[in-house]
Amino acid sequence: MALMSPNASDIELIESLRSGNPDALAGIYDRYGSLVYTIALKILKYPAEAEDLTQEIFLNLPDKEKFDPKRAALSTYLSVLARSRALNRLSSHGSQQRSLQKLKRLLPDRSHVTPLEQASQAERKTTLTQALATLPDQHRTILEMNFFQGLSHAEIAQQLNIPLGTVKSKARKGLMDLRQHLGEAVQ
Repeated sequence: MALMSPNASDIELIESLRSGNPDALAGIYDRYGSLVYTIALKILKYPAEAEDLTQEIFLNLPDKEKFDPKRAALSTYLSVLARSRALNRLSSHGSQQRSLQKLKRLLPDRSHVTPLEQASQAERKTTLTQALATLPDQHRTILEMNFFQGLSHAEIAQQLNIPLGTVKSKARKGLMDLRQHLGEAVQ
């Protein structure tokens, strides 16, 4: 495959990308990577998350047949895609936070607790501990770091030396498994 000319049009780059030329993806990234990153950062507020989203968009670009150069410029398509994906991530984070708040209610509140409440809290704590024990080690570790230590996904990724996307997917899967295991306790 021939190297792409820096003067290649967006249409030429997309056609070359669709025909399997990896240099075309590099050309598109060089041209629009900072645009996508800037939009992602403005919405997500965290550089690590913006980098993760930018990488995801460009790595999945060859699989996308949705871009039609007759309908919009590539810059417009990538801008809308970055905005949409970033907003989806924010929405997903909100859902995870609501699930964490539900789980938090299962933990004991030590202030002004009657003996009956202590027994109920102990039972909920045991239920939660047993549910956490059913999770794979990495899912459990990520949830414990996020929930009990208050670490963000980016901080967990850095401490565990794994990609941010992996942390997010394992946290989401862990929460889904916990929700399924606990059933009505977190409704």
